[in-house]
Amino acid sequence: MEEQQGGRPISHSRVTLSRIMTAVDVNLYGTVHGGVLMKFVDDVAGAAAARHSGGTAVTAAIDEIVFLEPVRVGDLVHAYAQVNWTGNSSMEVGVKLAAERWDAVGATPIPVATAYLVFVAVDVAGNPRRVPPVLPEDAADQRRFKEALIRRDHRLARRRAIQRARAEHHPAID
Repeated sequence: MEEQQGGRPISHSRVTLSRIMTAVDVNLYGTVHGGVLMKFVDDVAGAAAARHSGGTAVTAAIDEIVFLEPVRVGDLVHAYAQVNWTGNSSMEVGVKLAAERWDAVGATPIPVATAYLVFVAVDVAGNPRRVPPVLPEDAADQRRFKEALIRRDHRLARRRAIQRARAEHHPAID
């Protein structure tokens, strides 16, 4: 993959993982447990972050996860991930999950979840390391990049607001 302007195109980071959901993945309601899907999301996002950064990357935050449809035992779930945005050492990774229903062979996979995670690239000592900039390649990539900046701004504003609230906290009033 040719690198331009010291960065890597978004397509370089794209990863797809697929997995059949089994009886050990089921919750009390008879559908696949959300935690199983969350781990699957984290696995594919980590692979995309590592691919883009060229080494180890660790989960720093799960910004959002939305479950759209239940997943059932026997469904073949596909996880698609790509790096949407990069900072100095951090990356936002977008993930989509789609399920092929075991009882509807040949049907179009249905969207079952979306998520956004933040990863930080680290060196062997666990310290943050620089990542190459991500280079959007088309209009959809540009849109995802801009939306990632909005999520980052909201994350940082929320952190600042919480820090201000904690600084103003008066234990005697509790």
